[in-house]
Amino acid sequence: MTPQSYWAEYAWTGGRVERGVVVDTAADGRIAAVRTGAAAPPVGAVTLRGLTLPGLANAHSHAFHRALRGTVQQGSGTFWTWREAMYRVAAALTPDTYFDLARAAYAEMALAGITCVGEFHYVHHRPGGAPYAEPNAMGEALIAAAAEAGIRITLLDTVYLSSGFGAAPEPHQLRFSDGDAEAWAERADALADRSHARIGAAVHSVRAVPADQLAAVVRWSEDRQAPLHVHLSEQPAENEACHAAHGVTPTRLLADHGVLGPRTSAVHATHLTDEDIALLGGSGTTICMCPTTERDLADGIGPAKRLQEAGSPLSLGSDSHAVIDLFEEARAMELDERLRTRTRGHWTAAQLLRAATADGHASLGWADAGRLEAGALADFTTIALDSARTAGPPARLGAETAVFAATGADVRHTVVGGRHVVRDGAHQLVHDVGAALGAAISAVPAAEGTPS
Repeated sequence: MTPQSYWAEYAWTGGRVERGVVVDTAADGRIAAVRTGAAAPPVGAVTLRGLTLPGLANAHSHAFHRALRGTVQQGSGTFWTWREAMYRVAAALTPDTYFDLARAAYAEMALAGITCVGEFHYVHHRPGGAPYAEPNAMGEALIAAAAEAGIRITLLDTVYLSSGFGAAPEPHQLRFSDGDAEAWAERADALADRSHARIGAAVHSVRAVPADQLAAVVRWSEDRQAPLHVHLSEQPAENEACHAAHGVTPTRLLADHGVLGPRTSAVHATHLTDEDIALLGGSGTTICMCPTTERDLADGIGPAKRLQEAGSPLSLGSDSHAVIDLFEEARAMELDERLRTRTRGHWTAAQLLRAATADGHASLGWADAGRLEAGALADFTTIALDSARTAGPPARLGAETAVFAATGADVRHTVVGGRHVVRDGAHQLVHDVGAALGAAISAVPAAEGTPS
């Protein structure tokens, strides 16, 4: 990468807004220096008008769910009826169509200021469960898609073995399963980190991974020092079934099998007991909240504030991609808590931005990202401060403007590893993201279906 200097009209550094900040990037894709007090752009610097923030980390994604946007908004139902529509799309994917769909979805993320995605990936095999000639064809398609969209990815290769607490997979789940955790680990071992990609692990859920298989997943994660993610207590039905099978909550089951800890992220964590919150917080497990999906699927409002107070860092994800907008996820976490408690001000804008940046990156294994400082990865994004949504507040309130007023549509620039991926609101690698999304989704016929 050619070294480049960027001049930010305003930048959020050290938890506050600074005016006139020069960010020098190095050939290795890192920030060489951050200089404040530059009244005008230095010669040769790229001008970034607006507020520059660290790149946003989308800590929980299912890329193929992007094909469901709009189509699942007809009629009524629950998470479980929505899931049937999701299965139909999953059944129709091939490595080529998944690459096209993920490339377009990841390009949409870059347009929204996202520089890194955590892809919770479980569509591993052919329909029916037979492996591809290249066993990781689907995972490699996602890694390649992120590269072409210009963003980083942590591929969270997911263990999915059961239709529920030891029951055999149903026909539409066969392509998710490796048979057992040892076979999963053998396949996942063939996946390698690269400059834009890191490999992590995921337990789909306690219902999809039998308890006696959890230790193998934890061992794999420990051996590679890799992130480990898990869907947790998204629905009361999961808690009830876990009690029936094991006599404990899903959180206690995970704790008893060594799954919780600082490298682990629990996604959703919506329906928890007091003991669950203490176990998660006490272990330092990160909680990934996905408010736009949780409200879209009528999941409920999780106890995010209590979890953070108990010791859990928070991250954010767009999950099912009902929208792809980390600013909306950040403010939704605060606004949902206001609705639940009928009081305001549970997090500052700075705290919410930290969840969307540094803590999100850390949960994905990129602890060297999410900050505007020398030595960090040169990943940052700039939002307009003069749009119809953001105009008015003084620049010193830029963090509040970003979290409580801006949307992904206000992103003007996205830089990843020093590379200018989005310039003046236009993606430089995928030149018509809307057309790319339309073509990719139309190539997956089941995407036109609706929930039963």
